Amino acid sequence: MEKAENKNTEFLQRAPEFVRSYEQCVGYPPNQVFIGNMNPEELENIPQPWYEHLTEAKRFGKFGEIMPEDEFYGLMQIADVFDLVWLEESFAQQIKEKLSKHPLLDEKDLSKLKGKPLAEIEKHIEDEGIPLKLDGKVVGCVRKAHEMDETLAAHVMLENLATKASAILALKHLLRNTNMDPGAIEYIIECSEEACGDMNQRGGGNFAKAIGEIVGTVNATGSDVRGFCAGPAHAILHAASMVASGVFKNVAVVAGGATAKLGMNAKEHVKKGVPLLEDVLGGFAVLISENDGVSPEIRLDSIGVHTVGTGSSPQQVMGALTVKPLEKLGLNLQDVDKYAPEMQNPEVTEPAGAGDVPKSNYKMIAALAVKRGEITKENMDDFIRKHGMPGFAPTQGHIPSGVPIMGYAREKILEGKLSRVMVIGKGSLFLSRMTNQFDGVSFLIENNKGKEEEKLAEVKAGEEEQLRKLLADVLRDVANRLRNEEV
Repeated sequence: MEKAENKNTEFLQRAPEFVRSYEQCVGYPPNQVFIGNMNPEELENIPQPWYEHLTEAKRFGKFGEIMPEDEFYGLMQIADVFDLVWLEESFAQQIKEKLSKHPLLDEKDLSKLKGKPLAEIEKHIEDEGIPLKLDGKVVGCVRKAHEMDETLAAHVMLENLATKASAILALKHLLRNTNMDPGAIEYIIECSEEACGDMNQRGGGNFAKAIGEIVGTVNATGSDVRGFCAGPAHAILHAASMVASGVFKNVAVVAGGATAKLGMNAKEHVKKGVPLLEDVLGGFAVLISENDGVSPEIRLDSIGVHTVGTGSSPQQVMGALTVKPLEKLGLNLQDVDKYAPEMQNPEVTEPAGAGDVPKSNYKMIAALAVKRGEITKENMDDFIRKHGMPGFAPTQGHIPSGVPIMGYAREKILEGKLSRVMVIGKGSLFLSRMTNQFDGVSFLIENNKGKEEEKLAEVKAGEEEQLRKLLADVLRDVANRLRNEEV
């Protein structure tokens, strides 16, 4: 939009000075939290701005990785099945060598990496293709997929292939981390903010099966779920319901990143001398499986929903998503150990004037607790410290919306350090110009009651056996007395 107005604006001239190096991006503390090398609480002990206090730059973490841009171009070509991503010959060979060392890619993936002469690539760039650059140098392009269909234009194909590739990477990590055979996945739900289709069915889909095809989930079908930023929370509930009903045993919920969110607030960042922190695509994948008696459970007997008639004030929205589902279970707001609402990184949003989004949400939850008489107004800060955590997710729209906390929540619940976490997804439906409504759903993740129920069942069975023996003794005694009286 800036370029369309004036290609020589001060912002466009200064912006390249604010682009971070890959090493700076990897060492950025919130990014290390996202891939599982740090807990969210650890951010509280690091002085801000975090971009001036980098931590150890580890590419891989227990939840995933931070892939450099050059390798991601290669992954986009691996994800492409219509010959739309072209890479320059020497670059393609270089990336093939780098990706051959990647723990999640095999020969089948690497065989898709092929190069084209730079002259041919430049010809496609002239014909409305989108250049792929590295350090200012053209190393490839994304071609348009149709001569006239705007929904298959090169920039749309770039967005969709970037979404697909980042989701593929997330799903591959999930399968390795859970030691899950790809063939055991039965259904995939994709819940990013992009939409694939053509002019006759814009957004018709299907990202889910396209991702599964590359990853090798040969026994899976799937579909896409959309709900703006609340999409992932809706998708998790869809998956949990499918599994609880017995329709499928293993459902993967995945989402790739959104290129449209890269540098979204860059103008304000440059103005305030802040690095372009929106320099990463986010992706995630979550496995929802049948109850194993150990893993944390998603409660389906009471979920939070923002209905058509809820209203749109912050108090009404948060009340519907937190108070109502807890009341149904006889719980109060303090019974939730941690809340995960819109975990946006505040260093990205504050310079842009949007404030600390997670903190604003925690303040609203605390205010509801005060209104309900659960805490006093003086204890609001203590409530926020106890039940909240710093935002750390990249501003990818759907990515921050509660779900990135699920890996951390699972870990802490299994360790016995948490027993109940609430994930809150909220969305701005008015952006589509179809409605002025907000949206939101929430759900609770709790420690597995399977073991406790087994113990209760054992106790109950033991009590029944004792009662059975006692009754048998009584009946035997009665029978003997009757027999003696007859004699």
